[in-house]
Amino acid sequence: MKKHFSLTLLPLIALTAAIGSVSAEEAAHPEIERQKWSFSGFTGQFDKAQLQRGFQVYKEVCSNCHGLKRLSFRNLVQPGGPEFPEASVKELAAAWPNQITDGPNDEGKMFERPPLLSDPIRGPYHNDQEARSVQNGALPPDLSLIARARDSHRDASWYIHPFLMLGDILNAYQEGGANYVYALLTDYSDPPADFKLTDGKYYNKAFPGHQISMPPPLADGAVAYQDGTPPTLDNYSRDVVAFLSWAADPSLDQRKRIGWQVILFLIVTTVLLYLGKKRIWVNIKH
Repeated sequence: MKKHFSLTLLPLIALTAAIGSVSAEEAAHPEIERQKWSFSGFTGQFDKAQLQRGFQVYKEVCSNCHGLKRLSFRNLVQPGGPEFPEASVKELAAAWPNQITDGPNDEGKMFERPPLLSDPIRGPYHNDQEARSVQNGALPPDLSLIARARDSHRDASWYIHPFLMLGDILNAYQEGGANYVYALLTDYSDPPADFKLTDGKYYNKAFPGHQISMPPPLADGAVAYQDGTPPTLDNYSRDVVAFLSWAADPSLDQRKRIGWQVILFLIVTTVLLYLGKKRIWVNIKH
């Protein structure tokens, strides 16, 4: 009787374990919805107005904790980016609250000075230890490469993944990081009733494990746009993600433009070589 009872329970135990493993997998790799971006695909380009709004969101909200140490103020002027006027960026750099450590001076001491166009866009902390001490042990990451350093997970069987990868190649898909950062900014919510949230953490559907130390950084009306764009969480998130995508790949527009020029050159060269071959070998019998 005991043997029969145990055998009856085996399928139920296996099903329970499978459900548990799926839940753990979903928590470790949440499904991220793909968004539409102006810079996606073979012909996508950054929208200058969106990049300018995105920098405004970064400046007024994100820069309170995060830096852009791989991006210099002069990059904000260059073609293909926000393309702010150089004079405005010089004023912005001079007034930037996070100054640059320089030196030594004539007395052999380091000193703080306002940034120049050639200086990186520093965050509020001088090092990771200072950041952790202020943020209760959490380390706010530098956002220079965040749109490339992160990616989204696609839950599919192993034999489906080659076809998904082929589709991404044909569509020139490389916006996984942008989709993830957008989802992270917009997927804060109250935890489910059966979810135990650690003190000092916030529930986020897109974050692996769903517990994140960063409080919701954006909300409707948090930033006052000057161009009439509705001040909504969705617009803030899209704009700052576009800006961070550009910060991680400032040469994207130029690279795509050169790529199309190379393709056109190869097509013309191929046609000319074919016509030349036909002309040279037309009277020779094979």
